[in-house]
This record gives sequence, structure tokens and C-alpha cells, in this order.
Amino acid sequence: MRLVNTLALSVGSCLLGGLAFAQTATKLPLNDLSAFRSPIAANWRTAADVMADLSQPNSLQTKPASGSAAAGILVCIPAGQYGTKYDLQTTLEHGDADLEFDFMMAKGANSGVFLQGRYEIQLFDSWGTTTPKSSDVGAVYERWDDSRPEGKKGYEGHPPRQNAGKAPGLWQHLRISFQAPRFNASGAKIENAKILRAELNGVLIHENVELSGPTRGPISSTETARGPLVFQGDHGAIAFRNISYTLYDKSRPRLSNLSYELYKGNFKDEASFGGTPPESKGPSSVLTAGITRLTNDFAVKYTGTLHVEAPGEYTFLMSTANGAGQMKINNQPVSKWAAWSNTGKITLSAGDVPLEAIYSKIYKGGNPDFQITVTGPGFRQFLLTPTAVTEAGETDPILVTAEANTVLRSFMDLPQVRNERGRAYRVTHGISVGSPQQVHYTYDADNGNLVQVWRGMFLDATPMWENRGDGSSRPMGAVNYLGGKPQLALARLASPQTPWPTDTTGSGFRPRGYQLDDQDRPTFRYMTASTMVEDQLQALPDGHGIRRQLTVAQPGTGLYARLASGTSIEQMPNNTYLIDGKTYMIQLADAGGSQPLVRTSNGMQELLVPVSGKLTYSILF
Repeated sequence: MRLVNTLALSVGSCLLGGLAFAQTATKLPLNDLSAFRSPIAANWRTAADVMADLSQPNSLQTKPASGSAAAGILVCIPAGQYGTKYDLQTTLEHGDADLEFDFMMAKGANSGVFLQGRYEIQLFDSWGTTTPKSSDVGAVYERWDDSRPEGKKGYEGHPPRQNAGKAPGLWQHLRISFQAPRFNASGAKIENAKILRAELNGVLIHENVELSGPTRGPISSTETARGPLVFQGDHGAIAFRNISYTLYDKSRPRLSNLSYELYKGNFKDEASFGGTPPESKGPSSVLTAGITRLTNDFAVKYTGTLHVEAPGEYTFLMSTANGAGQMKINNQPVSKWAAWSNTGKITLSAGDVPLEAIYSKIYKGGNPDFQITVTGPGFRQFLLTPTAVTEAGETDPILVTAEANTVLRSFMDLPQVRNERGRAYRVTHGISVGSPQQVHYTYDADNGNLVQVWRGMFLDATPMWENRGDGSSRPMGAVNYLGGKPQLALARLASPQTPWPTDTTGSGFRPRGYQLDDQDRPTFRYMTASTMVEDQLQALPDGHGIRRQLTVAQPGTGLYARLASGTSIEQMPNNTYLIDGKTYMIQLADAGGSQPLVRTSNGMQELLVPVSGKLTYSILF
């Protein structure tokens, strides 16, 4: 295990990064090809379903729309001819935009999406890659210059921070926040295009990446303020669904005529100002608590004019560090007086409206500070106030890498499951195991079962070791959650249709720890259903997933293993099953002669296997 304590490897996000996709998106219709310019139908089609066979390179099988199975998936199956004429261009043209979509790669496939038809985000079968390049999935592809020396023709490619890509045949999700290049009145470029943020399968892979010019294979080498989305159609078999976009083509509001009044005292609400005269007042260029040298017991009230260019609904969020505050827009309270933070919405017409903001430093200690963010029609959320002043600087994260097989015990929160208080379910005896193949898992010692697997970087242990800590860590890669609330892996059932037990009551479950092999890989041991179980888990050598072998000393009758639970389970060739809407795969290697059973229970599908002694399977993701 190696601990890294450095901001250079931070997996945190920019201040507004998590909110960049907050506005309502528009979905690109995929019931046919009408959203695209002159498509060549030989390569492109729409379908109701699509599937990839891991044994068939560059191949997808489609299910056409019929009856209740409507089209909604865009599929490219190249016909063996190359050229940009096979690419799909949207009729939509965009400038600043957020884009997100699901995609599925065929085995060995290569494709891409060009923002404005000029800047390619690479889509590639990078399954198992540990050191991604600018040709791997999620990368910003290289620029190209034939006049440069051999080996240097490609330049300025940007690999993803880590490989968060999934296996071919699984749905993946990409989110991109793009800023178009800027031009002056004479048409000269004054600012490069940028990838403000990109996330692959929930993992941050790019942030504030500047694009000096078009990548290789654009529709034009001339940059413009607007351009179409282009989906590459001549390289590899790929499918898309749920393509949605948000355009930011409106000017954001501006502040002017700011002035302040500073009051001395501890003001719990606006009424407590009473007839108190201000200590000082005057013009100001920014909204800030730093207008005074006072650190406690003061309030500052700002008034000014907000210039609104686009009519519509606006959301204001006011954060008040170590204090309280409120806002009024157009003489209407947007939020009530509240400590720490408050938010509110208001519908505004185009034009100038008055703004009032009050911040009161009512709590002792800590720096005074407040922030106001605005979200509205046609522009990204932004700060009306300067960047926050932090009290202790930015937290330097504590990251755990896994250059060798690594075991770390900690609490582990599962955000897809909520406890009775509405919080993420906490695994209190979690054992996370990392591998140099960059596939990792968390084992719940209270149930003898896997709860999650992930690809990419290992663990962020900052919550566990920062200051007093809370004992938890969190995965840094693309996580697959294996079902809901953790349950037993093995159970004795009266019949194949008996519901799976929801807890360990009556099972006789008793953990017996784990033993490390000569490569520091654990085998977990426990008693359940009156038998001893050895549970061995190892990263597959090719980095494609986790191999699991359950060995039961005296299985007896009616003992089953539940390999998966999800909204859907689809059987594929080679003893392979697609789980939970093609989120991950289970591949059976040795069931000891037993026949797997797919059943429906409590509205979910489950994959069960009777256990006769030894059971071996892999989780592919």
C-alpha cells in the first residue's frame, strides 16, 4: 500500500463542476435519423436494443423496433468503407454546451464524438488498459500536422486522468461541459475552446483542458463560434442512447451601481438592525465580506442593480460562512433570513432590477465570508461574488494507491442504498482490496459478500485520516454497485422460489477472518448454514474483472449462491449473463454441474446457482 498526500493527484472537482448539468437538458430524438444531416443509412440505423458478443470483434447485434419495443438507440455498424462522409452530423449547432450520452463499444471498436465537428473525444475499447493514452476512451484526441517529423505529427492529445472505461457490450456514460472558442468583432480568435469538465462513468477525467485548435479529422480546420455534433461512422461498431444537451447561448446577469452599508453588532435577523446607523458606507466594486477588518459581530448590506438579459426563472444560492443572511431581488425576498445557506427562485423579465444582499457575522471564530451563485436560462451557474476565502486552505487529499495487492479496512458508504434516516447505507466492516491491474472491490465481512467493484484508481482515505476522521474511505474509480443493501452470498432455501433472506438472522453466519496468500490476496472464511466457506477473490490477470471461487466444505441440500440481483438479467453465449440493464456481466466458469436459475423475486431478477462444493465465476466490468 502506498499513501499519496498531494494536491497534484486530487480527485476533487471545481467549485461549480458538480452543478454544471443542473439545467433541464434537451434530448436528441433517436426514433429515426431525422436529427442528422444526410445520413448514409448503410452505416447507421436506429434500434430498440443492441448487444455485443465478447468473442466477435467489431460486431453488434441489433433488435429492430416493433410493437411495444420502440427505437431509441443509434447504432453504427461500418460497412468496411472509410471516410468522413459516413460520419453523422446533427442539424443542431452549438456553442457553449453540456453534452451527455450513453454509449456501448463493440469488442476492439474505435469511434469518437466531435464537439462543434472539430474537437474529438475518443471512444475506444480500452478494457483492461492501466495507463491510458490520447487514443483511449475519454481522451481528447491528438491534433495532426503532416509537415511535422515522423513520430511527431500527432500532438497536444490529452489522455484521461485514469481509465474509467467499461467492458465492450456494457453501457457507459459520458458527460462533457464544453466552452466554445471566443472571437472578437473582426472574427479573430481571442480565446481557445475548452473542455471545462468531463466525466466518464461518474469519474472526473478532464478539467479545464484548453484546445488550441481542431483535433485530427475535423469537418473543417477553421474554428467557429458554433458547429454541429459529429459522430464518427467509419471506424468501429458503436451504439448511443439518451443523447441530451444543454445550450448556453444567453448572456449572464451583471451587477452595477453597488454600494454597501456596514453595521457593528450581532444581528440575528434583519429586524434587529432597528434604527442602528451604519458605521460606514460607500461604493463597492464587488460583493464581499472583506469590506471591513472586523472579524466578528458585524453585518454588511449591499444594494445594487442586476442587469437581466434573458427572461425566465432564476435560482439564487447564498452561502454564509459563520453567519447568516438573506437576499431580495426586484424588492422581493428570494430567500428568508437563514444561517449558513439559503436558496430561492424568482421569475424575472429582461431589464434592470434592484438587488439587496445582507451578510451578518453572528458566530464567533472562523473567517467571515459569503458567496452568491446564480443559475438561469441559457447560461451556466456562476458566482456573483469573488471566490470563497477558505479558513485552512484547500484540503490536501490522502490517496491510497495499489501498485501491489493492497488491503484496507474502513467504513464504506453505499450511496445507492439509504438507511432509515435517509443517509447512505454504511458498511461498518468493509474490507477494500486493490490490485495493480486497477480492478478493486469492497467486501462486507458482516455478510460474507461483495458490495462493489471498480476500475481505475484505488481509494481516497481523506475522510478516514483527515483531522479526527470518520473512519471511512471512498473509491476513486468507476464503481459498479452489486445490488442494494448487502445480503448473504450463500443461503439455505426450502425451495428454489423461497425469498432470499434480508439479513443473517437464523443463518448461523459467523466470520472467521481472512488469510493472505504469497501475493497478499485475501481468502475470506466464514461459517453459514452449518458449513465452513472459503471465499477467494482475485483480479483477473488481464484486468477485465474479478474472479471469485466459493468452496463449501459440506454443502448439504438446498444451499444456493446468489450471484447477482438487478432490474434485468439477460443470458448470453458462453455462460455469460448481462446484469441490471447491461451494467456488468457474470461469467460462470465452474458450477460443479449445477444449473443456474434466473428468477423474479420482490420485483427484481436474481441469478442463483445451487452449490455442491465449489463454485467459480467472474464479475466482468
